[in-house]
Amino acid sequence: MELKIERVSKVYRGNVWGLREFSLEVRPGILGLLGPNGAGKSTLMRILATITSPSSGKVTWDGADIAASPDALRRVLGYLPQDFGIYPNLSAVEFLEYLAAARGLDGAVARRRIAELLEVVNLSGVAQKALGGYSGGMKQRVGIAQALLNDPALLIVDEPTVGLDPEERVRFRHLLSELSGERIIILSTHIVSDVEAAATGIAIINKGRLVRQCTPEELLNSVDGKAWEWVVASTDVRAAKEKYLISGAIRRGDGVHLRVVADEAPASAAQPTTPTLEDAYLYWVSASRNGVAA
Repeated sequence: MELKIERVSKVYRGNVWGLREFSLEVRPGILGLLGPNGAGKSTLMRILATITSPSSGKVTWDGADIAASPDALRRVLGYLPQDFGIYPNLSAVEFLEYLAAARGLDGAVARRRIAELLEVVNLSGVAQKALGGYSGGMKQRVGIAQALLNDPALLIVDEPTVGLDPEERVRFRHLLSELSGERIIILSTHIVSDVEAAATGIAIINKGRLVRQCTPEELLNSVDGKAWEWVVASTDVRAAKEKYLISGAIRRGDGVHLRVVADEAPASAAQPTTPTLEDAYLYWVSASRNGVAA
């Protein structure tokens, strides 16, 4: 099982580039696709979900070009787009039964699967309630359930934790971990903590280009010795943020404790600290903006 993206570019009207020469190979496990808003993540997800076609390059699923033969991938695809729409007058059960029928799932099998999924996403108690009365987080959980209806070999989720409360986000991360194994899961997000909890691999994208692909451990090792804790006065915080990449700030009695990501100490008083995945992500996104190769 392999998903291969080869030199894919997407150009929109007005010569706006969504992707530029993007290449990536994905195998079973959870790939966290990280990037700032507007980096090209959703464009890539729509191409992989066969909703739109690349302007150049190709994507293959087990060697078959998905633009030429999309049905082979669609049969094993689960997709949760960033903007997931529902029918407000249908209940969760009715909505999922409708989608299951549209995808050609057997009725009896679909009903059992729907009952299992509503339990998994913690919606069994409101399964007969009209979706129009659901909160944003509840609608997102319905979206997760529909993406899993056909027990997909390739699961693509685009910003899936938007609208979820902290407890629901933890539940979703655990669900992804349980689903991984002999399937490919692509988790597209700009929230590093979502990736940190579940991903077996990471790809960073910025301005439509692949910045870096590696394991979480390799990403952390790449910024070893580049994270610093620096205590400054409140009046100096603004100047520090203008000059350095700041990944965190905590106000304490002795001043503001800044977390700085830099190749060298920002000041003689700055102390080295253990880097986090967010430090590493910010470092490489900043490097890509400055034209530094990964």
